[in-house]
Amino acid sequence: MDKSRFTADTRYSVTLREADGKLRAASIYVHRLFDDYMIARRIDGAQLGMLFKIPYQDIVRIVRVIPVADEQRFMVPDAMLNPKVWETRDTMMAYGSSPGLGK
Repeated sequence: MDKSRFTADTRYSVTLREADGKLRAASIYVHRLFDDYMIARRIDGAQLGMLFKIPYQDIVRIVRVIPVADEQRFMVPDAMLNPKVWETRDTMMAYGSSPGLGK
């Protein structure tokens, strides 16, 4: 995959290649796109609430694209999405809120 297939503030159901090489279904919310990777929140399973640095080549297939209304968008501080913060990490625990959900 490449960057042009993704849009920030959009939900995707994808087939994701994990670190161990296994393919898994995943639901993600894309916060920010960079040249080689994206910062996305997993919105399924035990990793709920974690931000991940996902290289585009780890996405094998996009199964579904789900547009997100403005009031349903997750908000996190811009400082947490800064590329310098992500130079040395692959994950970050972050609480994100959605004003439309009363959080």
